[in-house]
Formats: sequence, C-alpha cells, structure tokens
Amino acid sequence: MQTLSLVTRESFDEVMRLYTPTVYGIAFTRLRNAADAEDVAQDVFLRYFKADITYESEEHRKAWLIRCTLNRTNSFASSSQFRHRLENKSYDELAENEIPSANTVETLAERSERKTAVLNAVMALPPKYRTVIHLFYFEDMSTADIAKVLGIREPTVRSQLTRARERLKTLLKGEVEF
Repeated sequence: MQTLSLVTRESFDEVMRLYTPTVYGIAFTRLRNAADAEDVAQDVFLRYFKADITYESEEHRKAWLIRCTLNRTNSFASSSQFRHRLENKSYDELAENEIPSANTVETLAERSERKTAVLNAVMALPPKYRTVIHLFYFEDMSTADIAKVLGIREPTVRSQLTRARERLKTLLKGEVEF
C-alpha cells in the first residue's frame, strides 16, 4: 500500500479514493438509503478537507473519518426530513453486485436470494448493531479498534456483535443455512 502524507490537503484525492468505500458503506449501513449515504459521504469528505488536520497515523485518519461518518449519519437520521420519509426500499440490486462463478441460473438465483435475505436482515437490525457488524465484517476492524472509534468499551463491542449475530440467526432462520 502506498504511504500517504498525513497532511490533509496534500493527499485529499488519494484519501477519497482509499476511504470512500468505507465512509459510504458505514453511511449506507446506518441510513439504509443509497442517496442519503452519498450525501453523508460528500459531507464527511468536505469536513475532512476543511478540517486541515495533520494525523498521527493512517489509523488515526481512518478513525477520524469513521467517527465523522457516524456523527453525520446520526445527525442526518435525526433530521425531520429523514424521519418523515417513508422507507420502502429494496436491497435486491446490492445483492447482485458479486457475480458467482457457477454457470447455472438456479445457482445464481439461489445465491442472489441468500445475499438479499442476509442484507435485508442486517438492515433490519438496530443502528448500533448494524454499525458493529459493518465495521467488523466489512472493514475488517478488530473489536479493540471498533471500541476506540465508537468510544465504547471493547466488551460492549463484543456483546453487541454477539447480540447482532443472534438476531441475524433469528431473522434468517429457515431462509439461509449457516
């Protein structure tokens, strides 16, 4: 991996390229809406650019971006515009992004159904559980790193992961085999 300057303005384009999937993924996981996630991601990077901070390390930069994303999604989710919008979203198109190697239509349909079921189950979780699931499984963060970023204790993160997994098993019972 290429080393980035820790000064914000010198590496803005590279930071956006590197961290947009993380910021967008967290925002989408929290807000359950692609357009809202894009708005939050743009706002986070605008704040990053304006902050003009020198970071101690890449981990510090990533933690700042994740924390800012969580703060912006919380603000966005508490806005009257967001609260009053009807949410009739389908996540089917997201489940179709990965093309499996199997050739049969039946296998493709089965995998797509499983991915859709899992994604819908994750989106049905409360925000705190969606967040730890996303950070742990999609961002490959350790429970210690998640605790630091979220400002909570590591046992709390482990507890939330356990509860989220239990809820997912209940929500997916009969639909997906583990």
